[in-house]
Amino acid sequence: MNITMTREDYGAAYEEGYRATVRLLVSRGSAPDVAEEIAQAAWVRGWERLEQLRDSSMVFSWLNTIALNIVRTNCRKQPFLQILSGVSITPAPNLVGIDLRRIIKSVKPNDREILQRFYVEGFKVREIAEQQGCTETALKIRLLRVRRIIGEYFARRPSHASGRSPLGVAVSQAISA
Repeated sequence: MNITMTREDYGAAYEEGYRATVRLLVSRGSAPDVAEEIAQAAWVRGWERLEQLRDSSMVFSWLNTIALNIVRTNCRKQPFLQILSGVSITPAPNLVGIDLRRIIKSVKPNDREILQRFYVEGFKVREIAEQQGCTETALKIRLLRVRRIIGEYFARRPSHASGRSPLGVAVSQAISA
């Protein structure tokens, strides 16, 4: 276990790993410009706390963990809801939800249960497969087929061609209603 890391080693690690840290943050939902700022902050924090690194071969994992912790801290500090004062917005009916309820009722009850467990209740594919007594692959195929059926329905409808509502959100809204 190599405990010490020199400035040159850290600089080389930065050159090699900075872009990977940015890509990780973007893959976790950060905007590219925000991901760059967070990655920079993480690498600076890593430099400031370099003595805490126990194994220099784990520098990338360590710095990515720092970056993800910065993201989590920022999420906790930001208000969850923002109050909009003086804005008058009339709610539009959720036609996607209405159509989707009709489609959901037309799929097999077993497929409806799978959609409910996956999109509304948040179960993982593995957990649902165990409950259903099938393999994960079989369950993924069933989910894919049901999503295709629903997607084909919306693709045929010109009012939903813009894709204003992601299918997963629409499914969870329709099932929970």
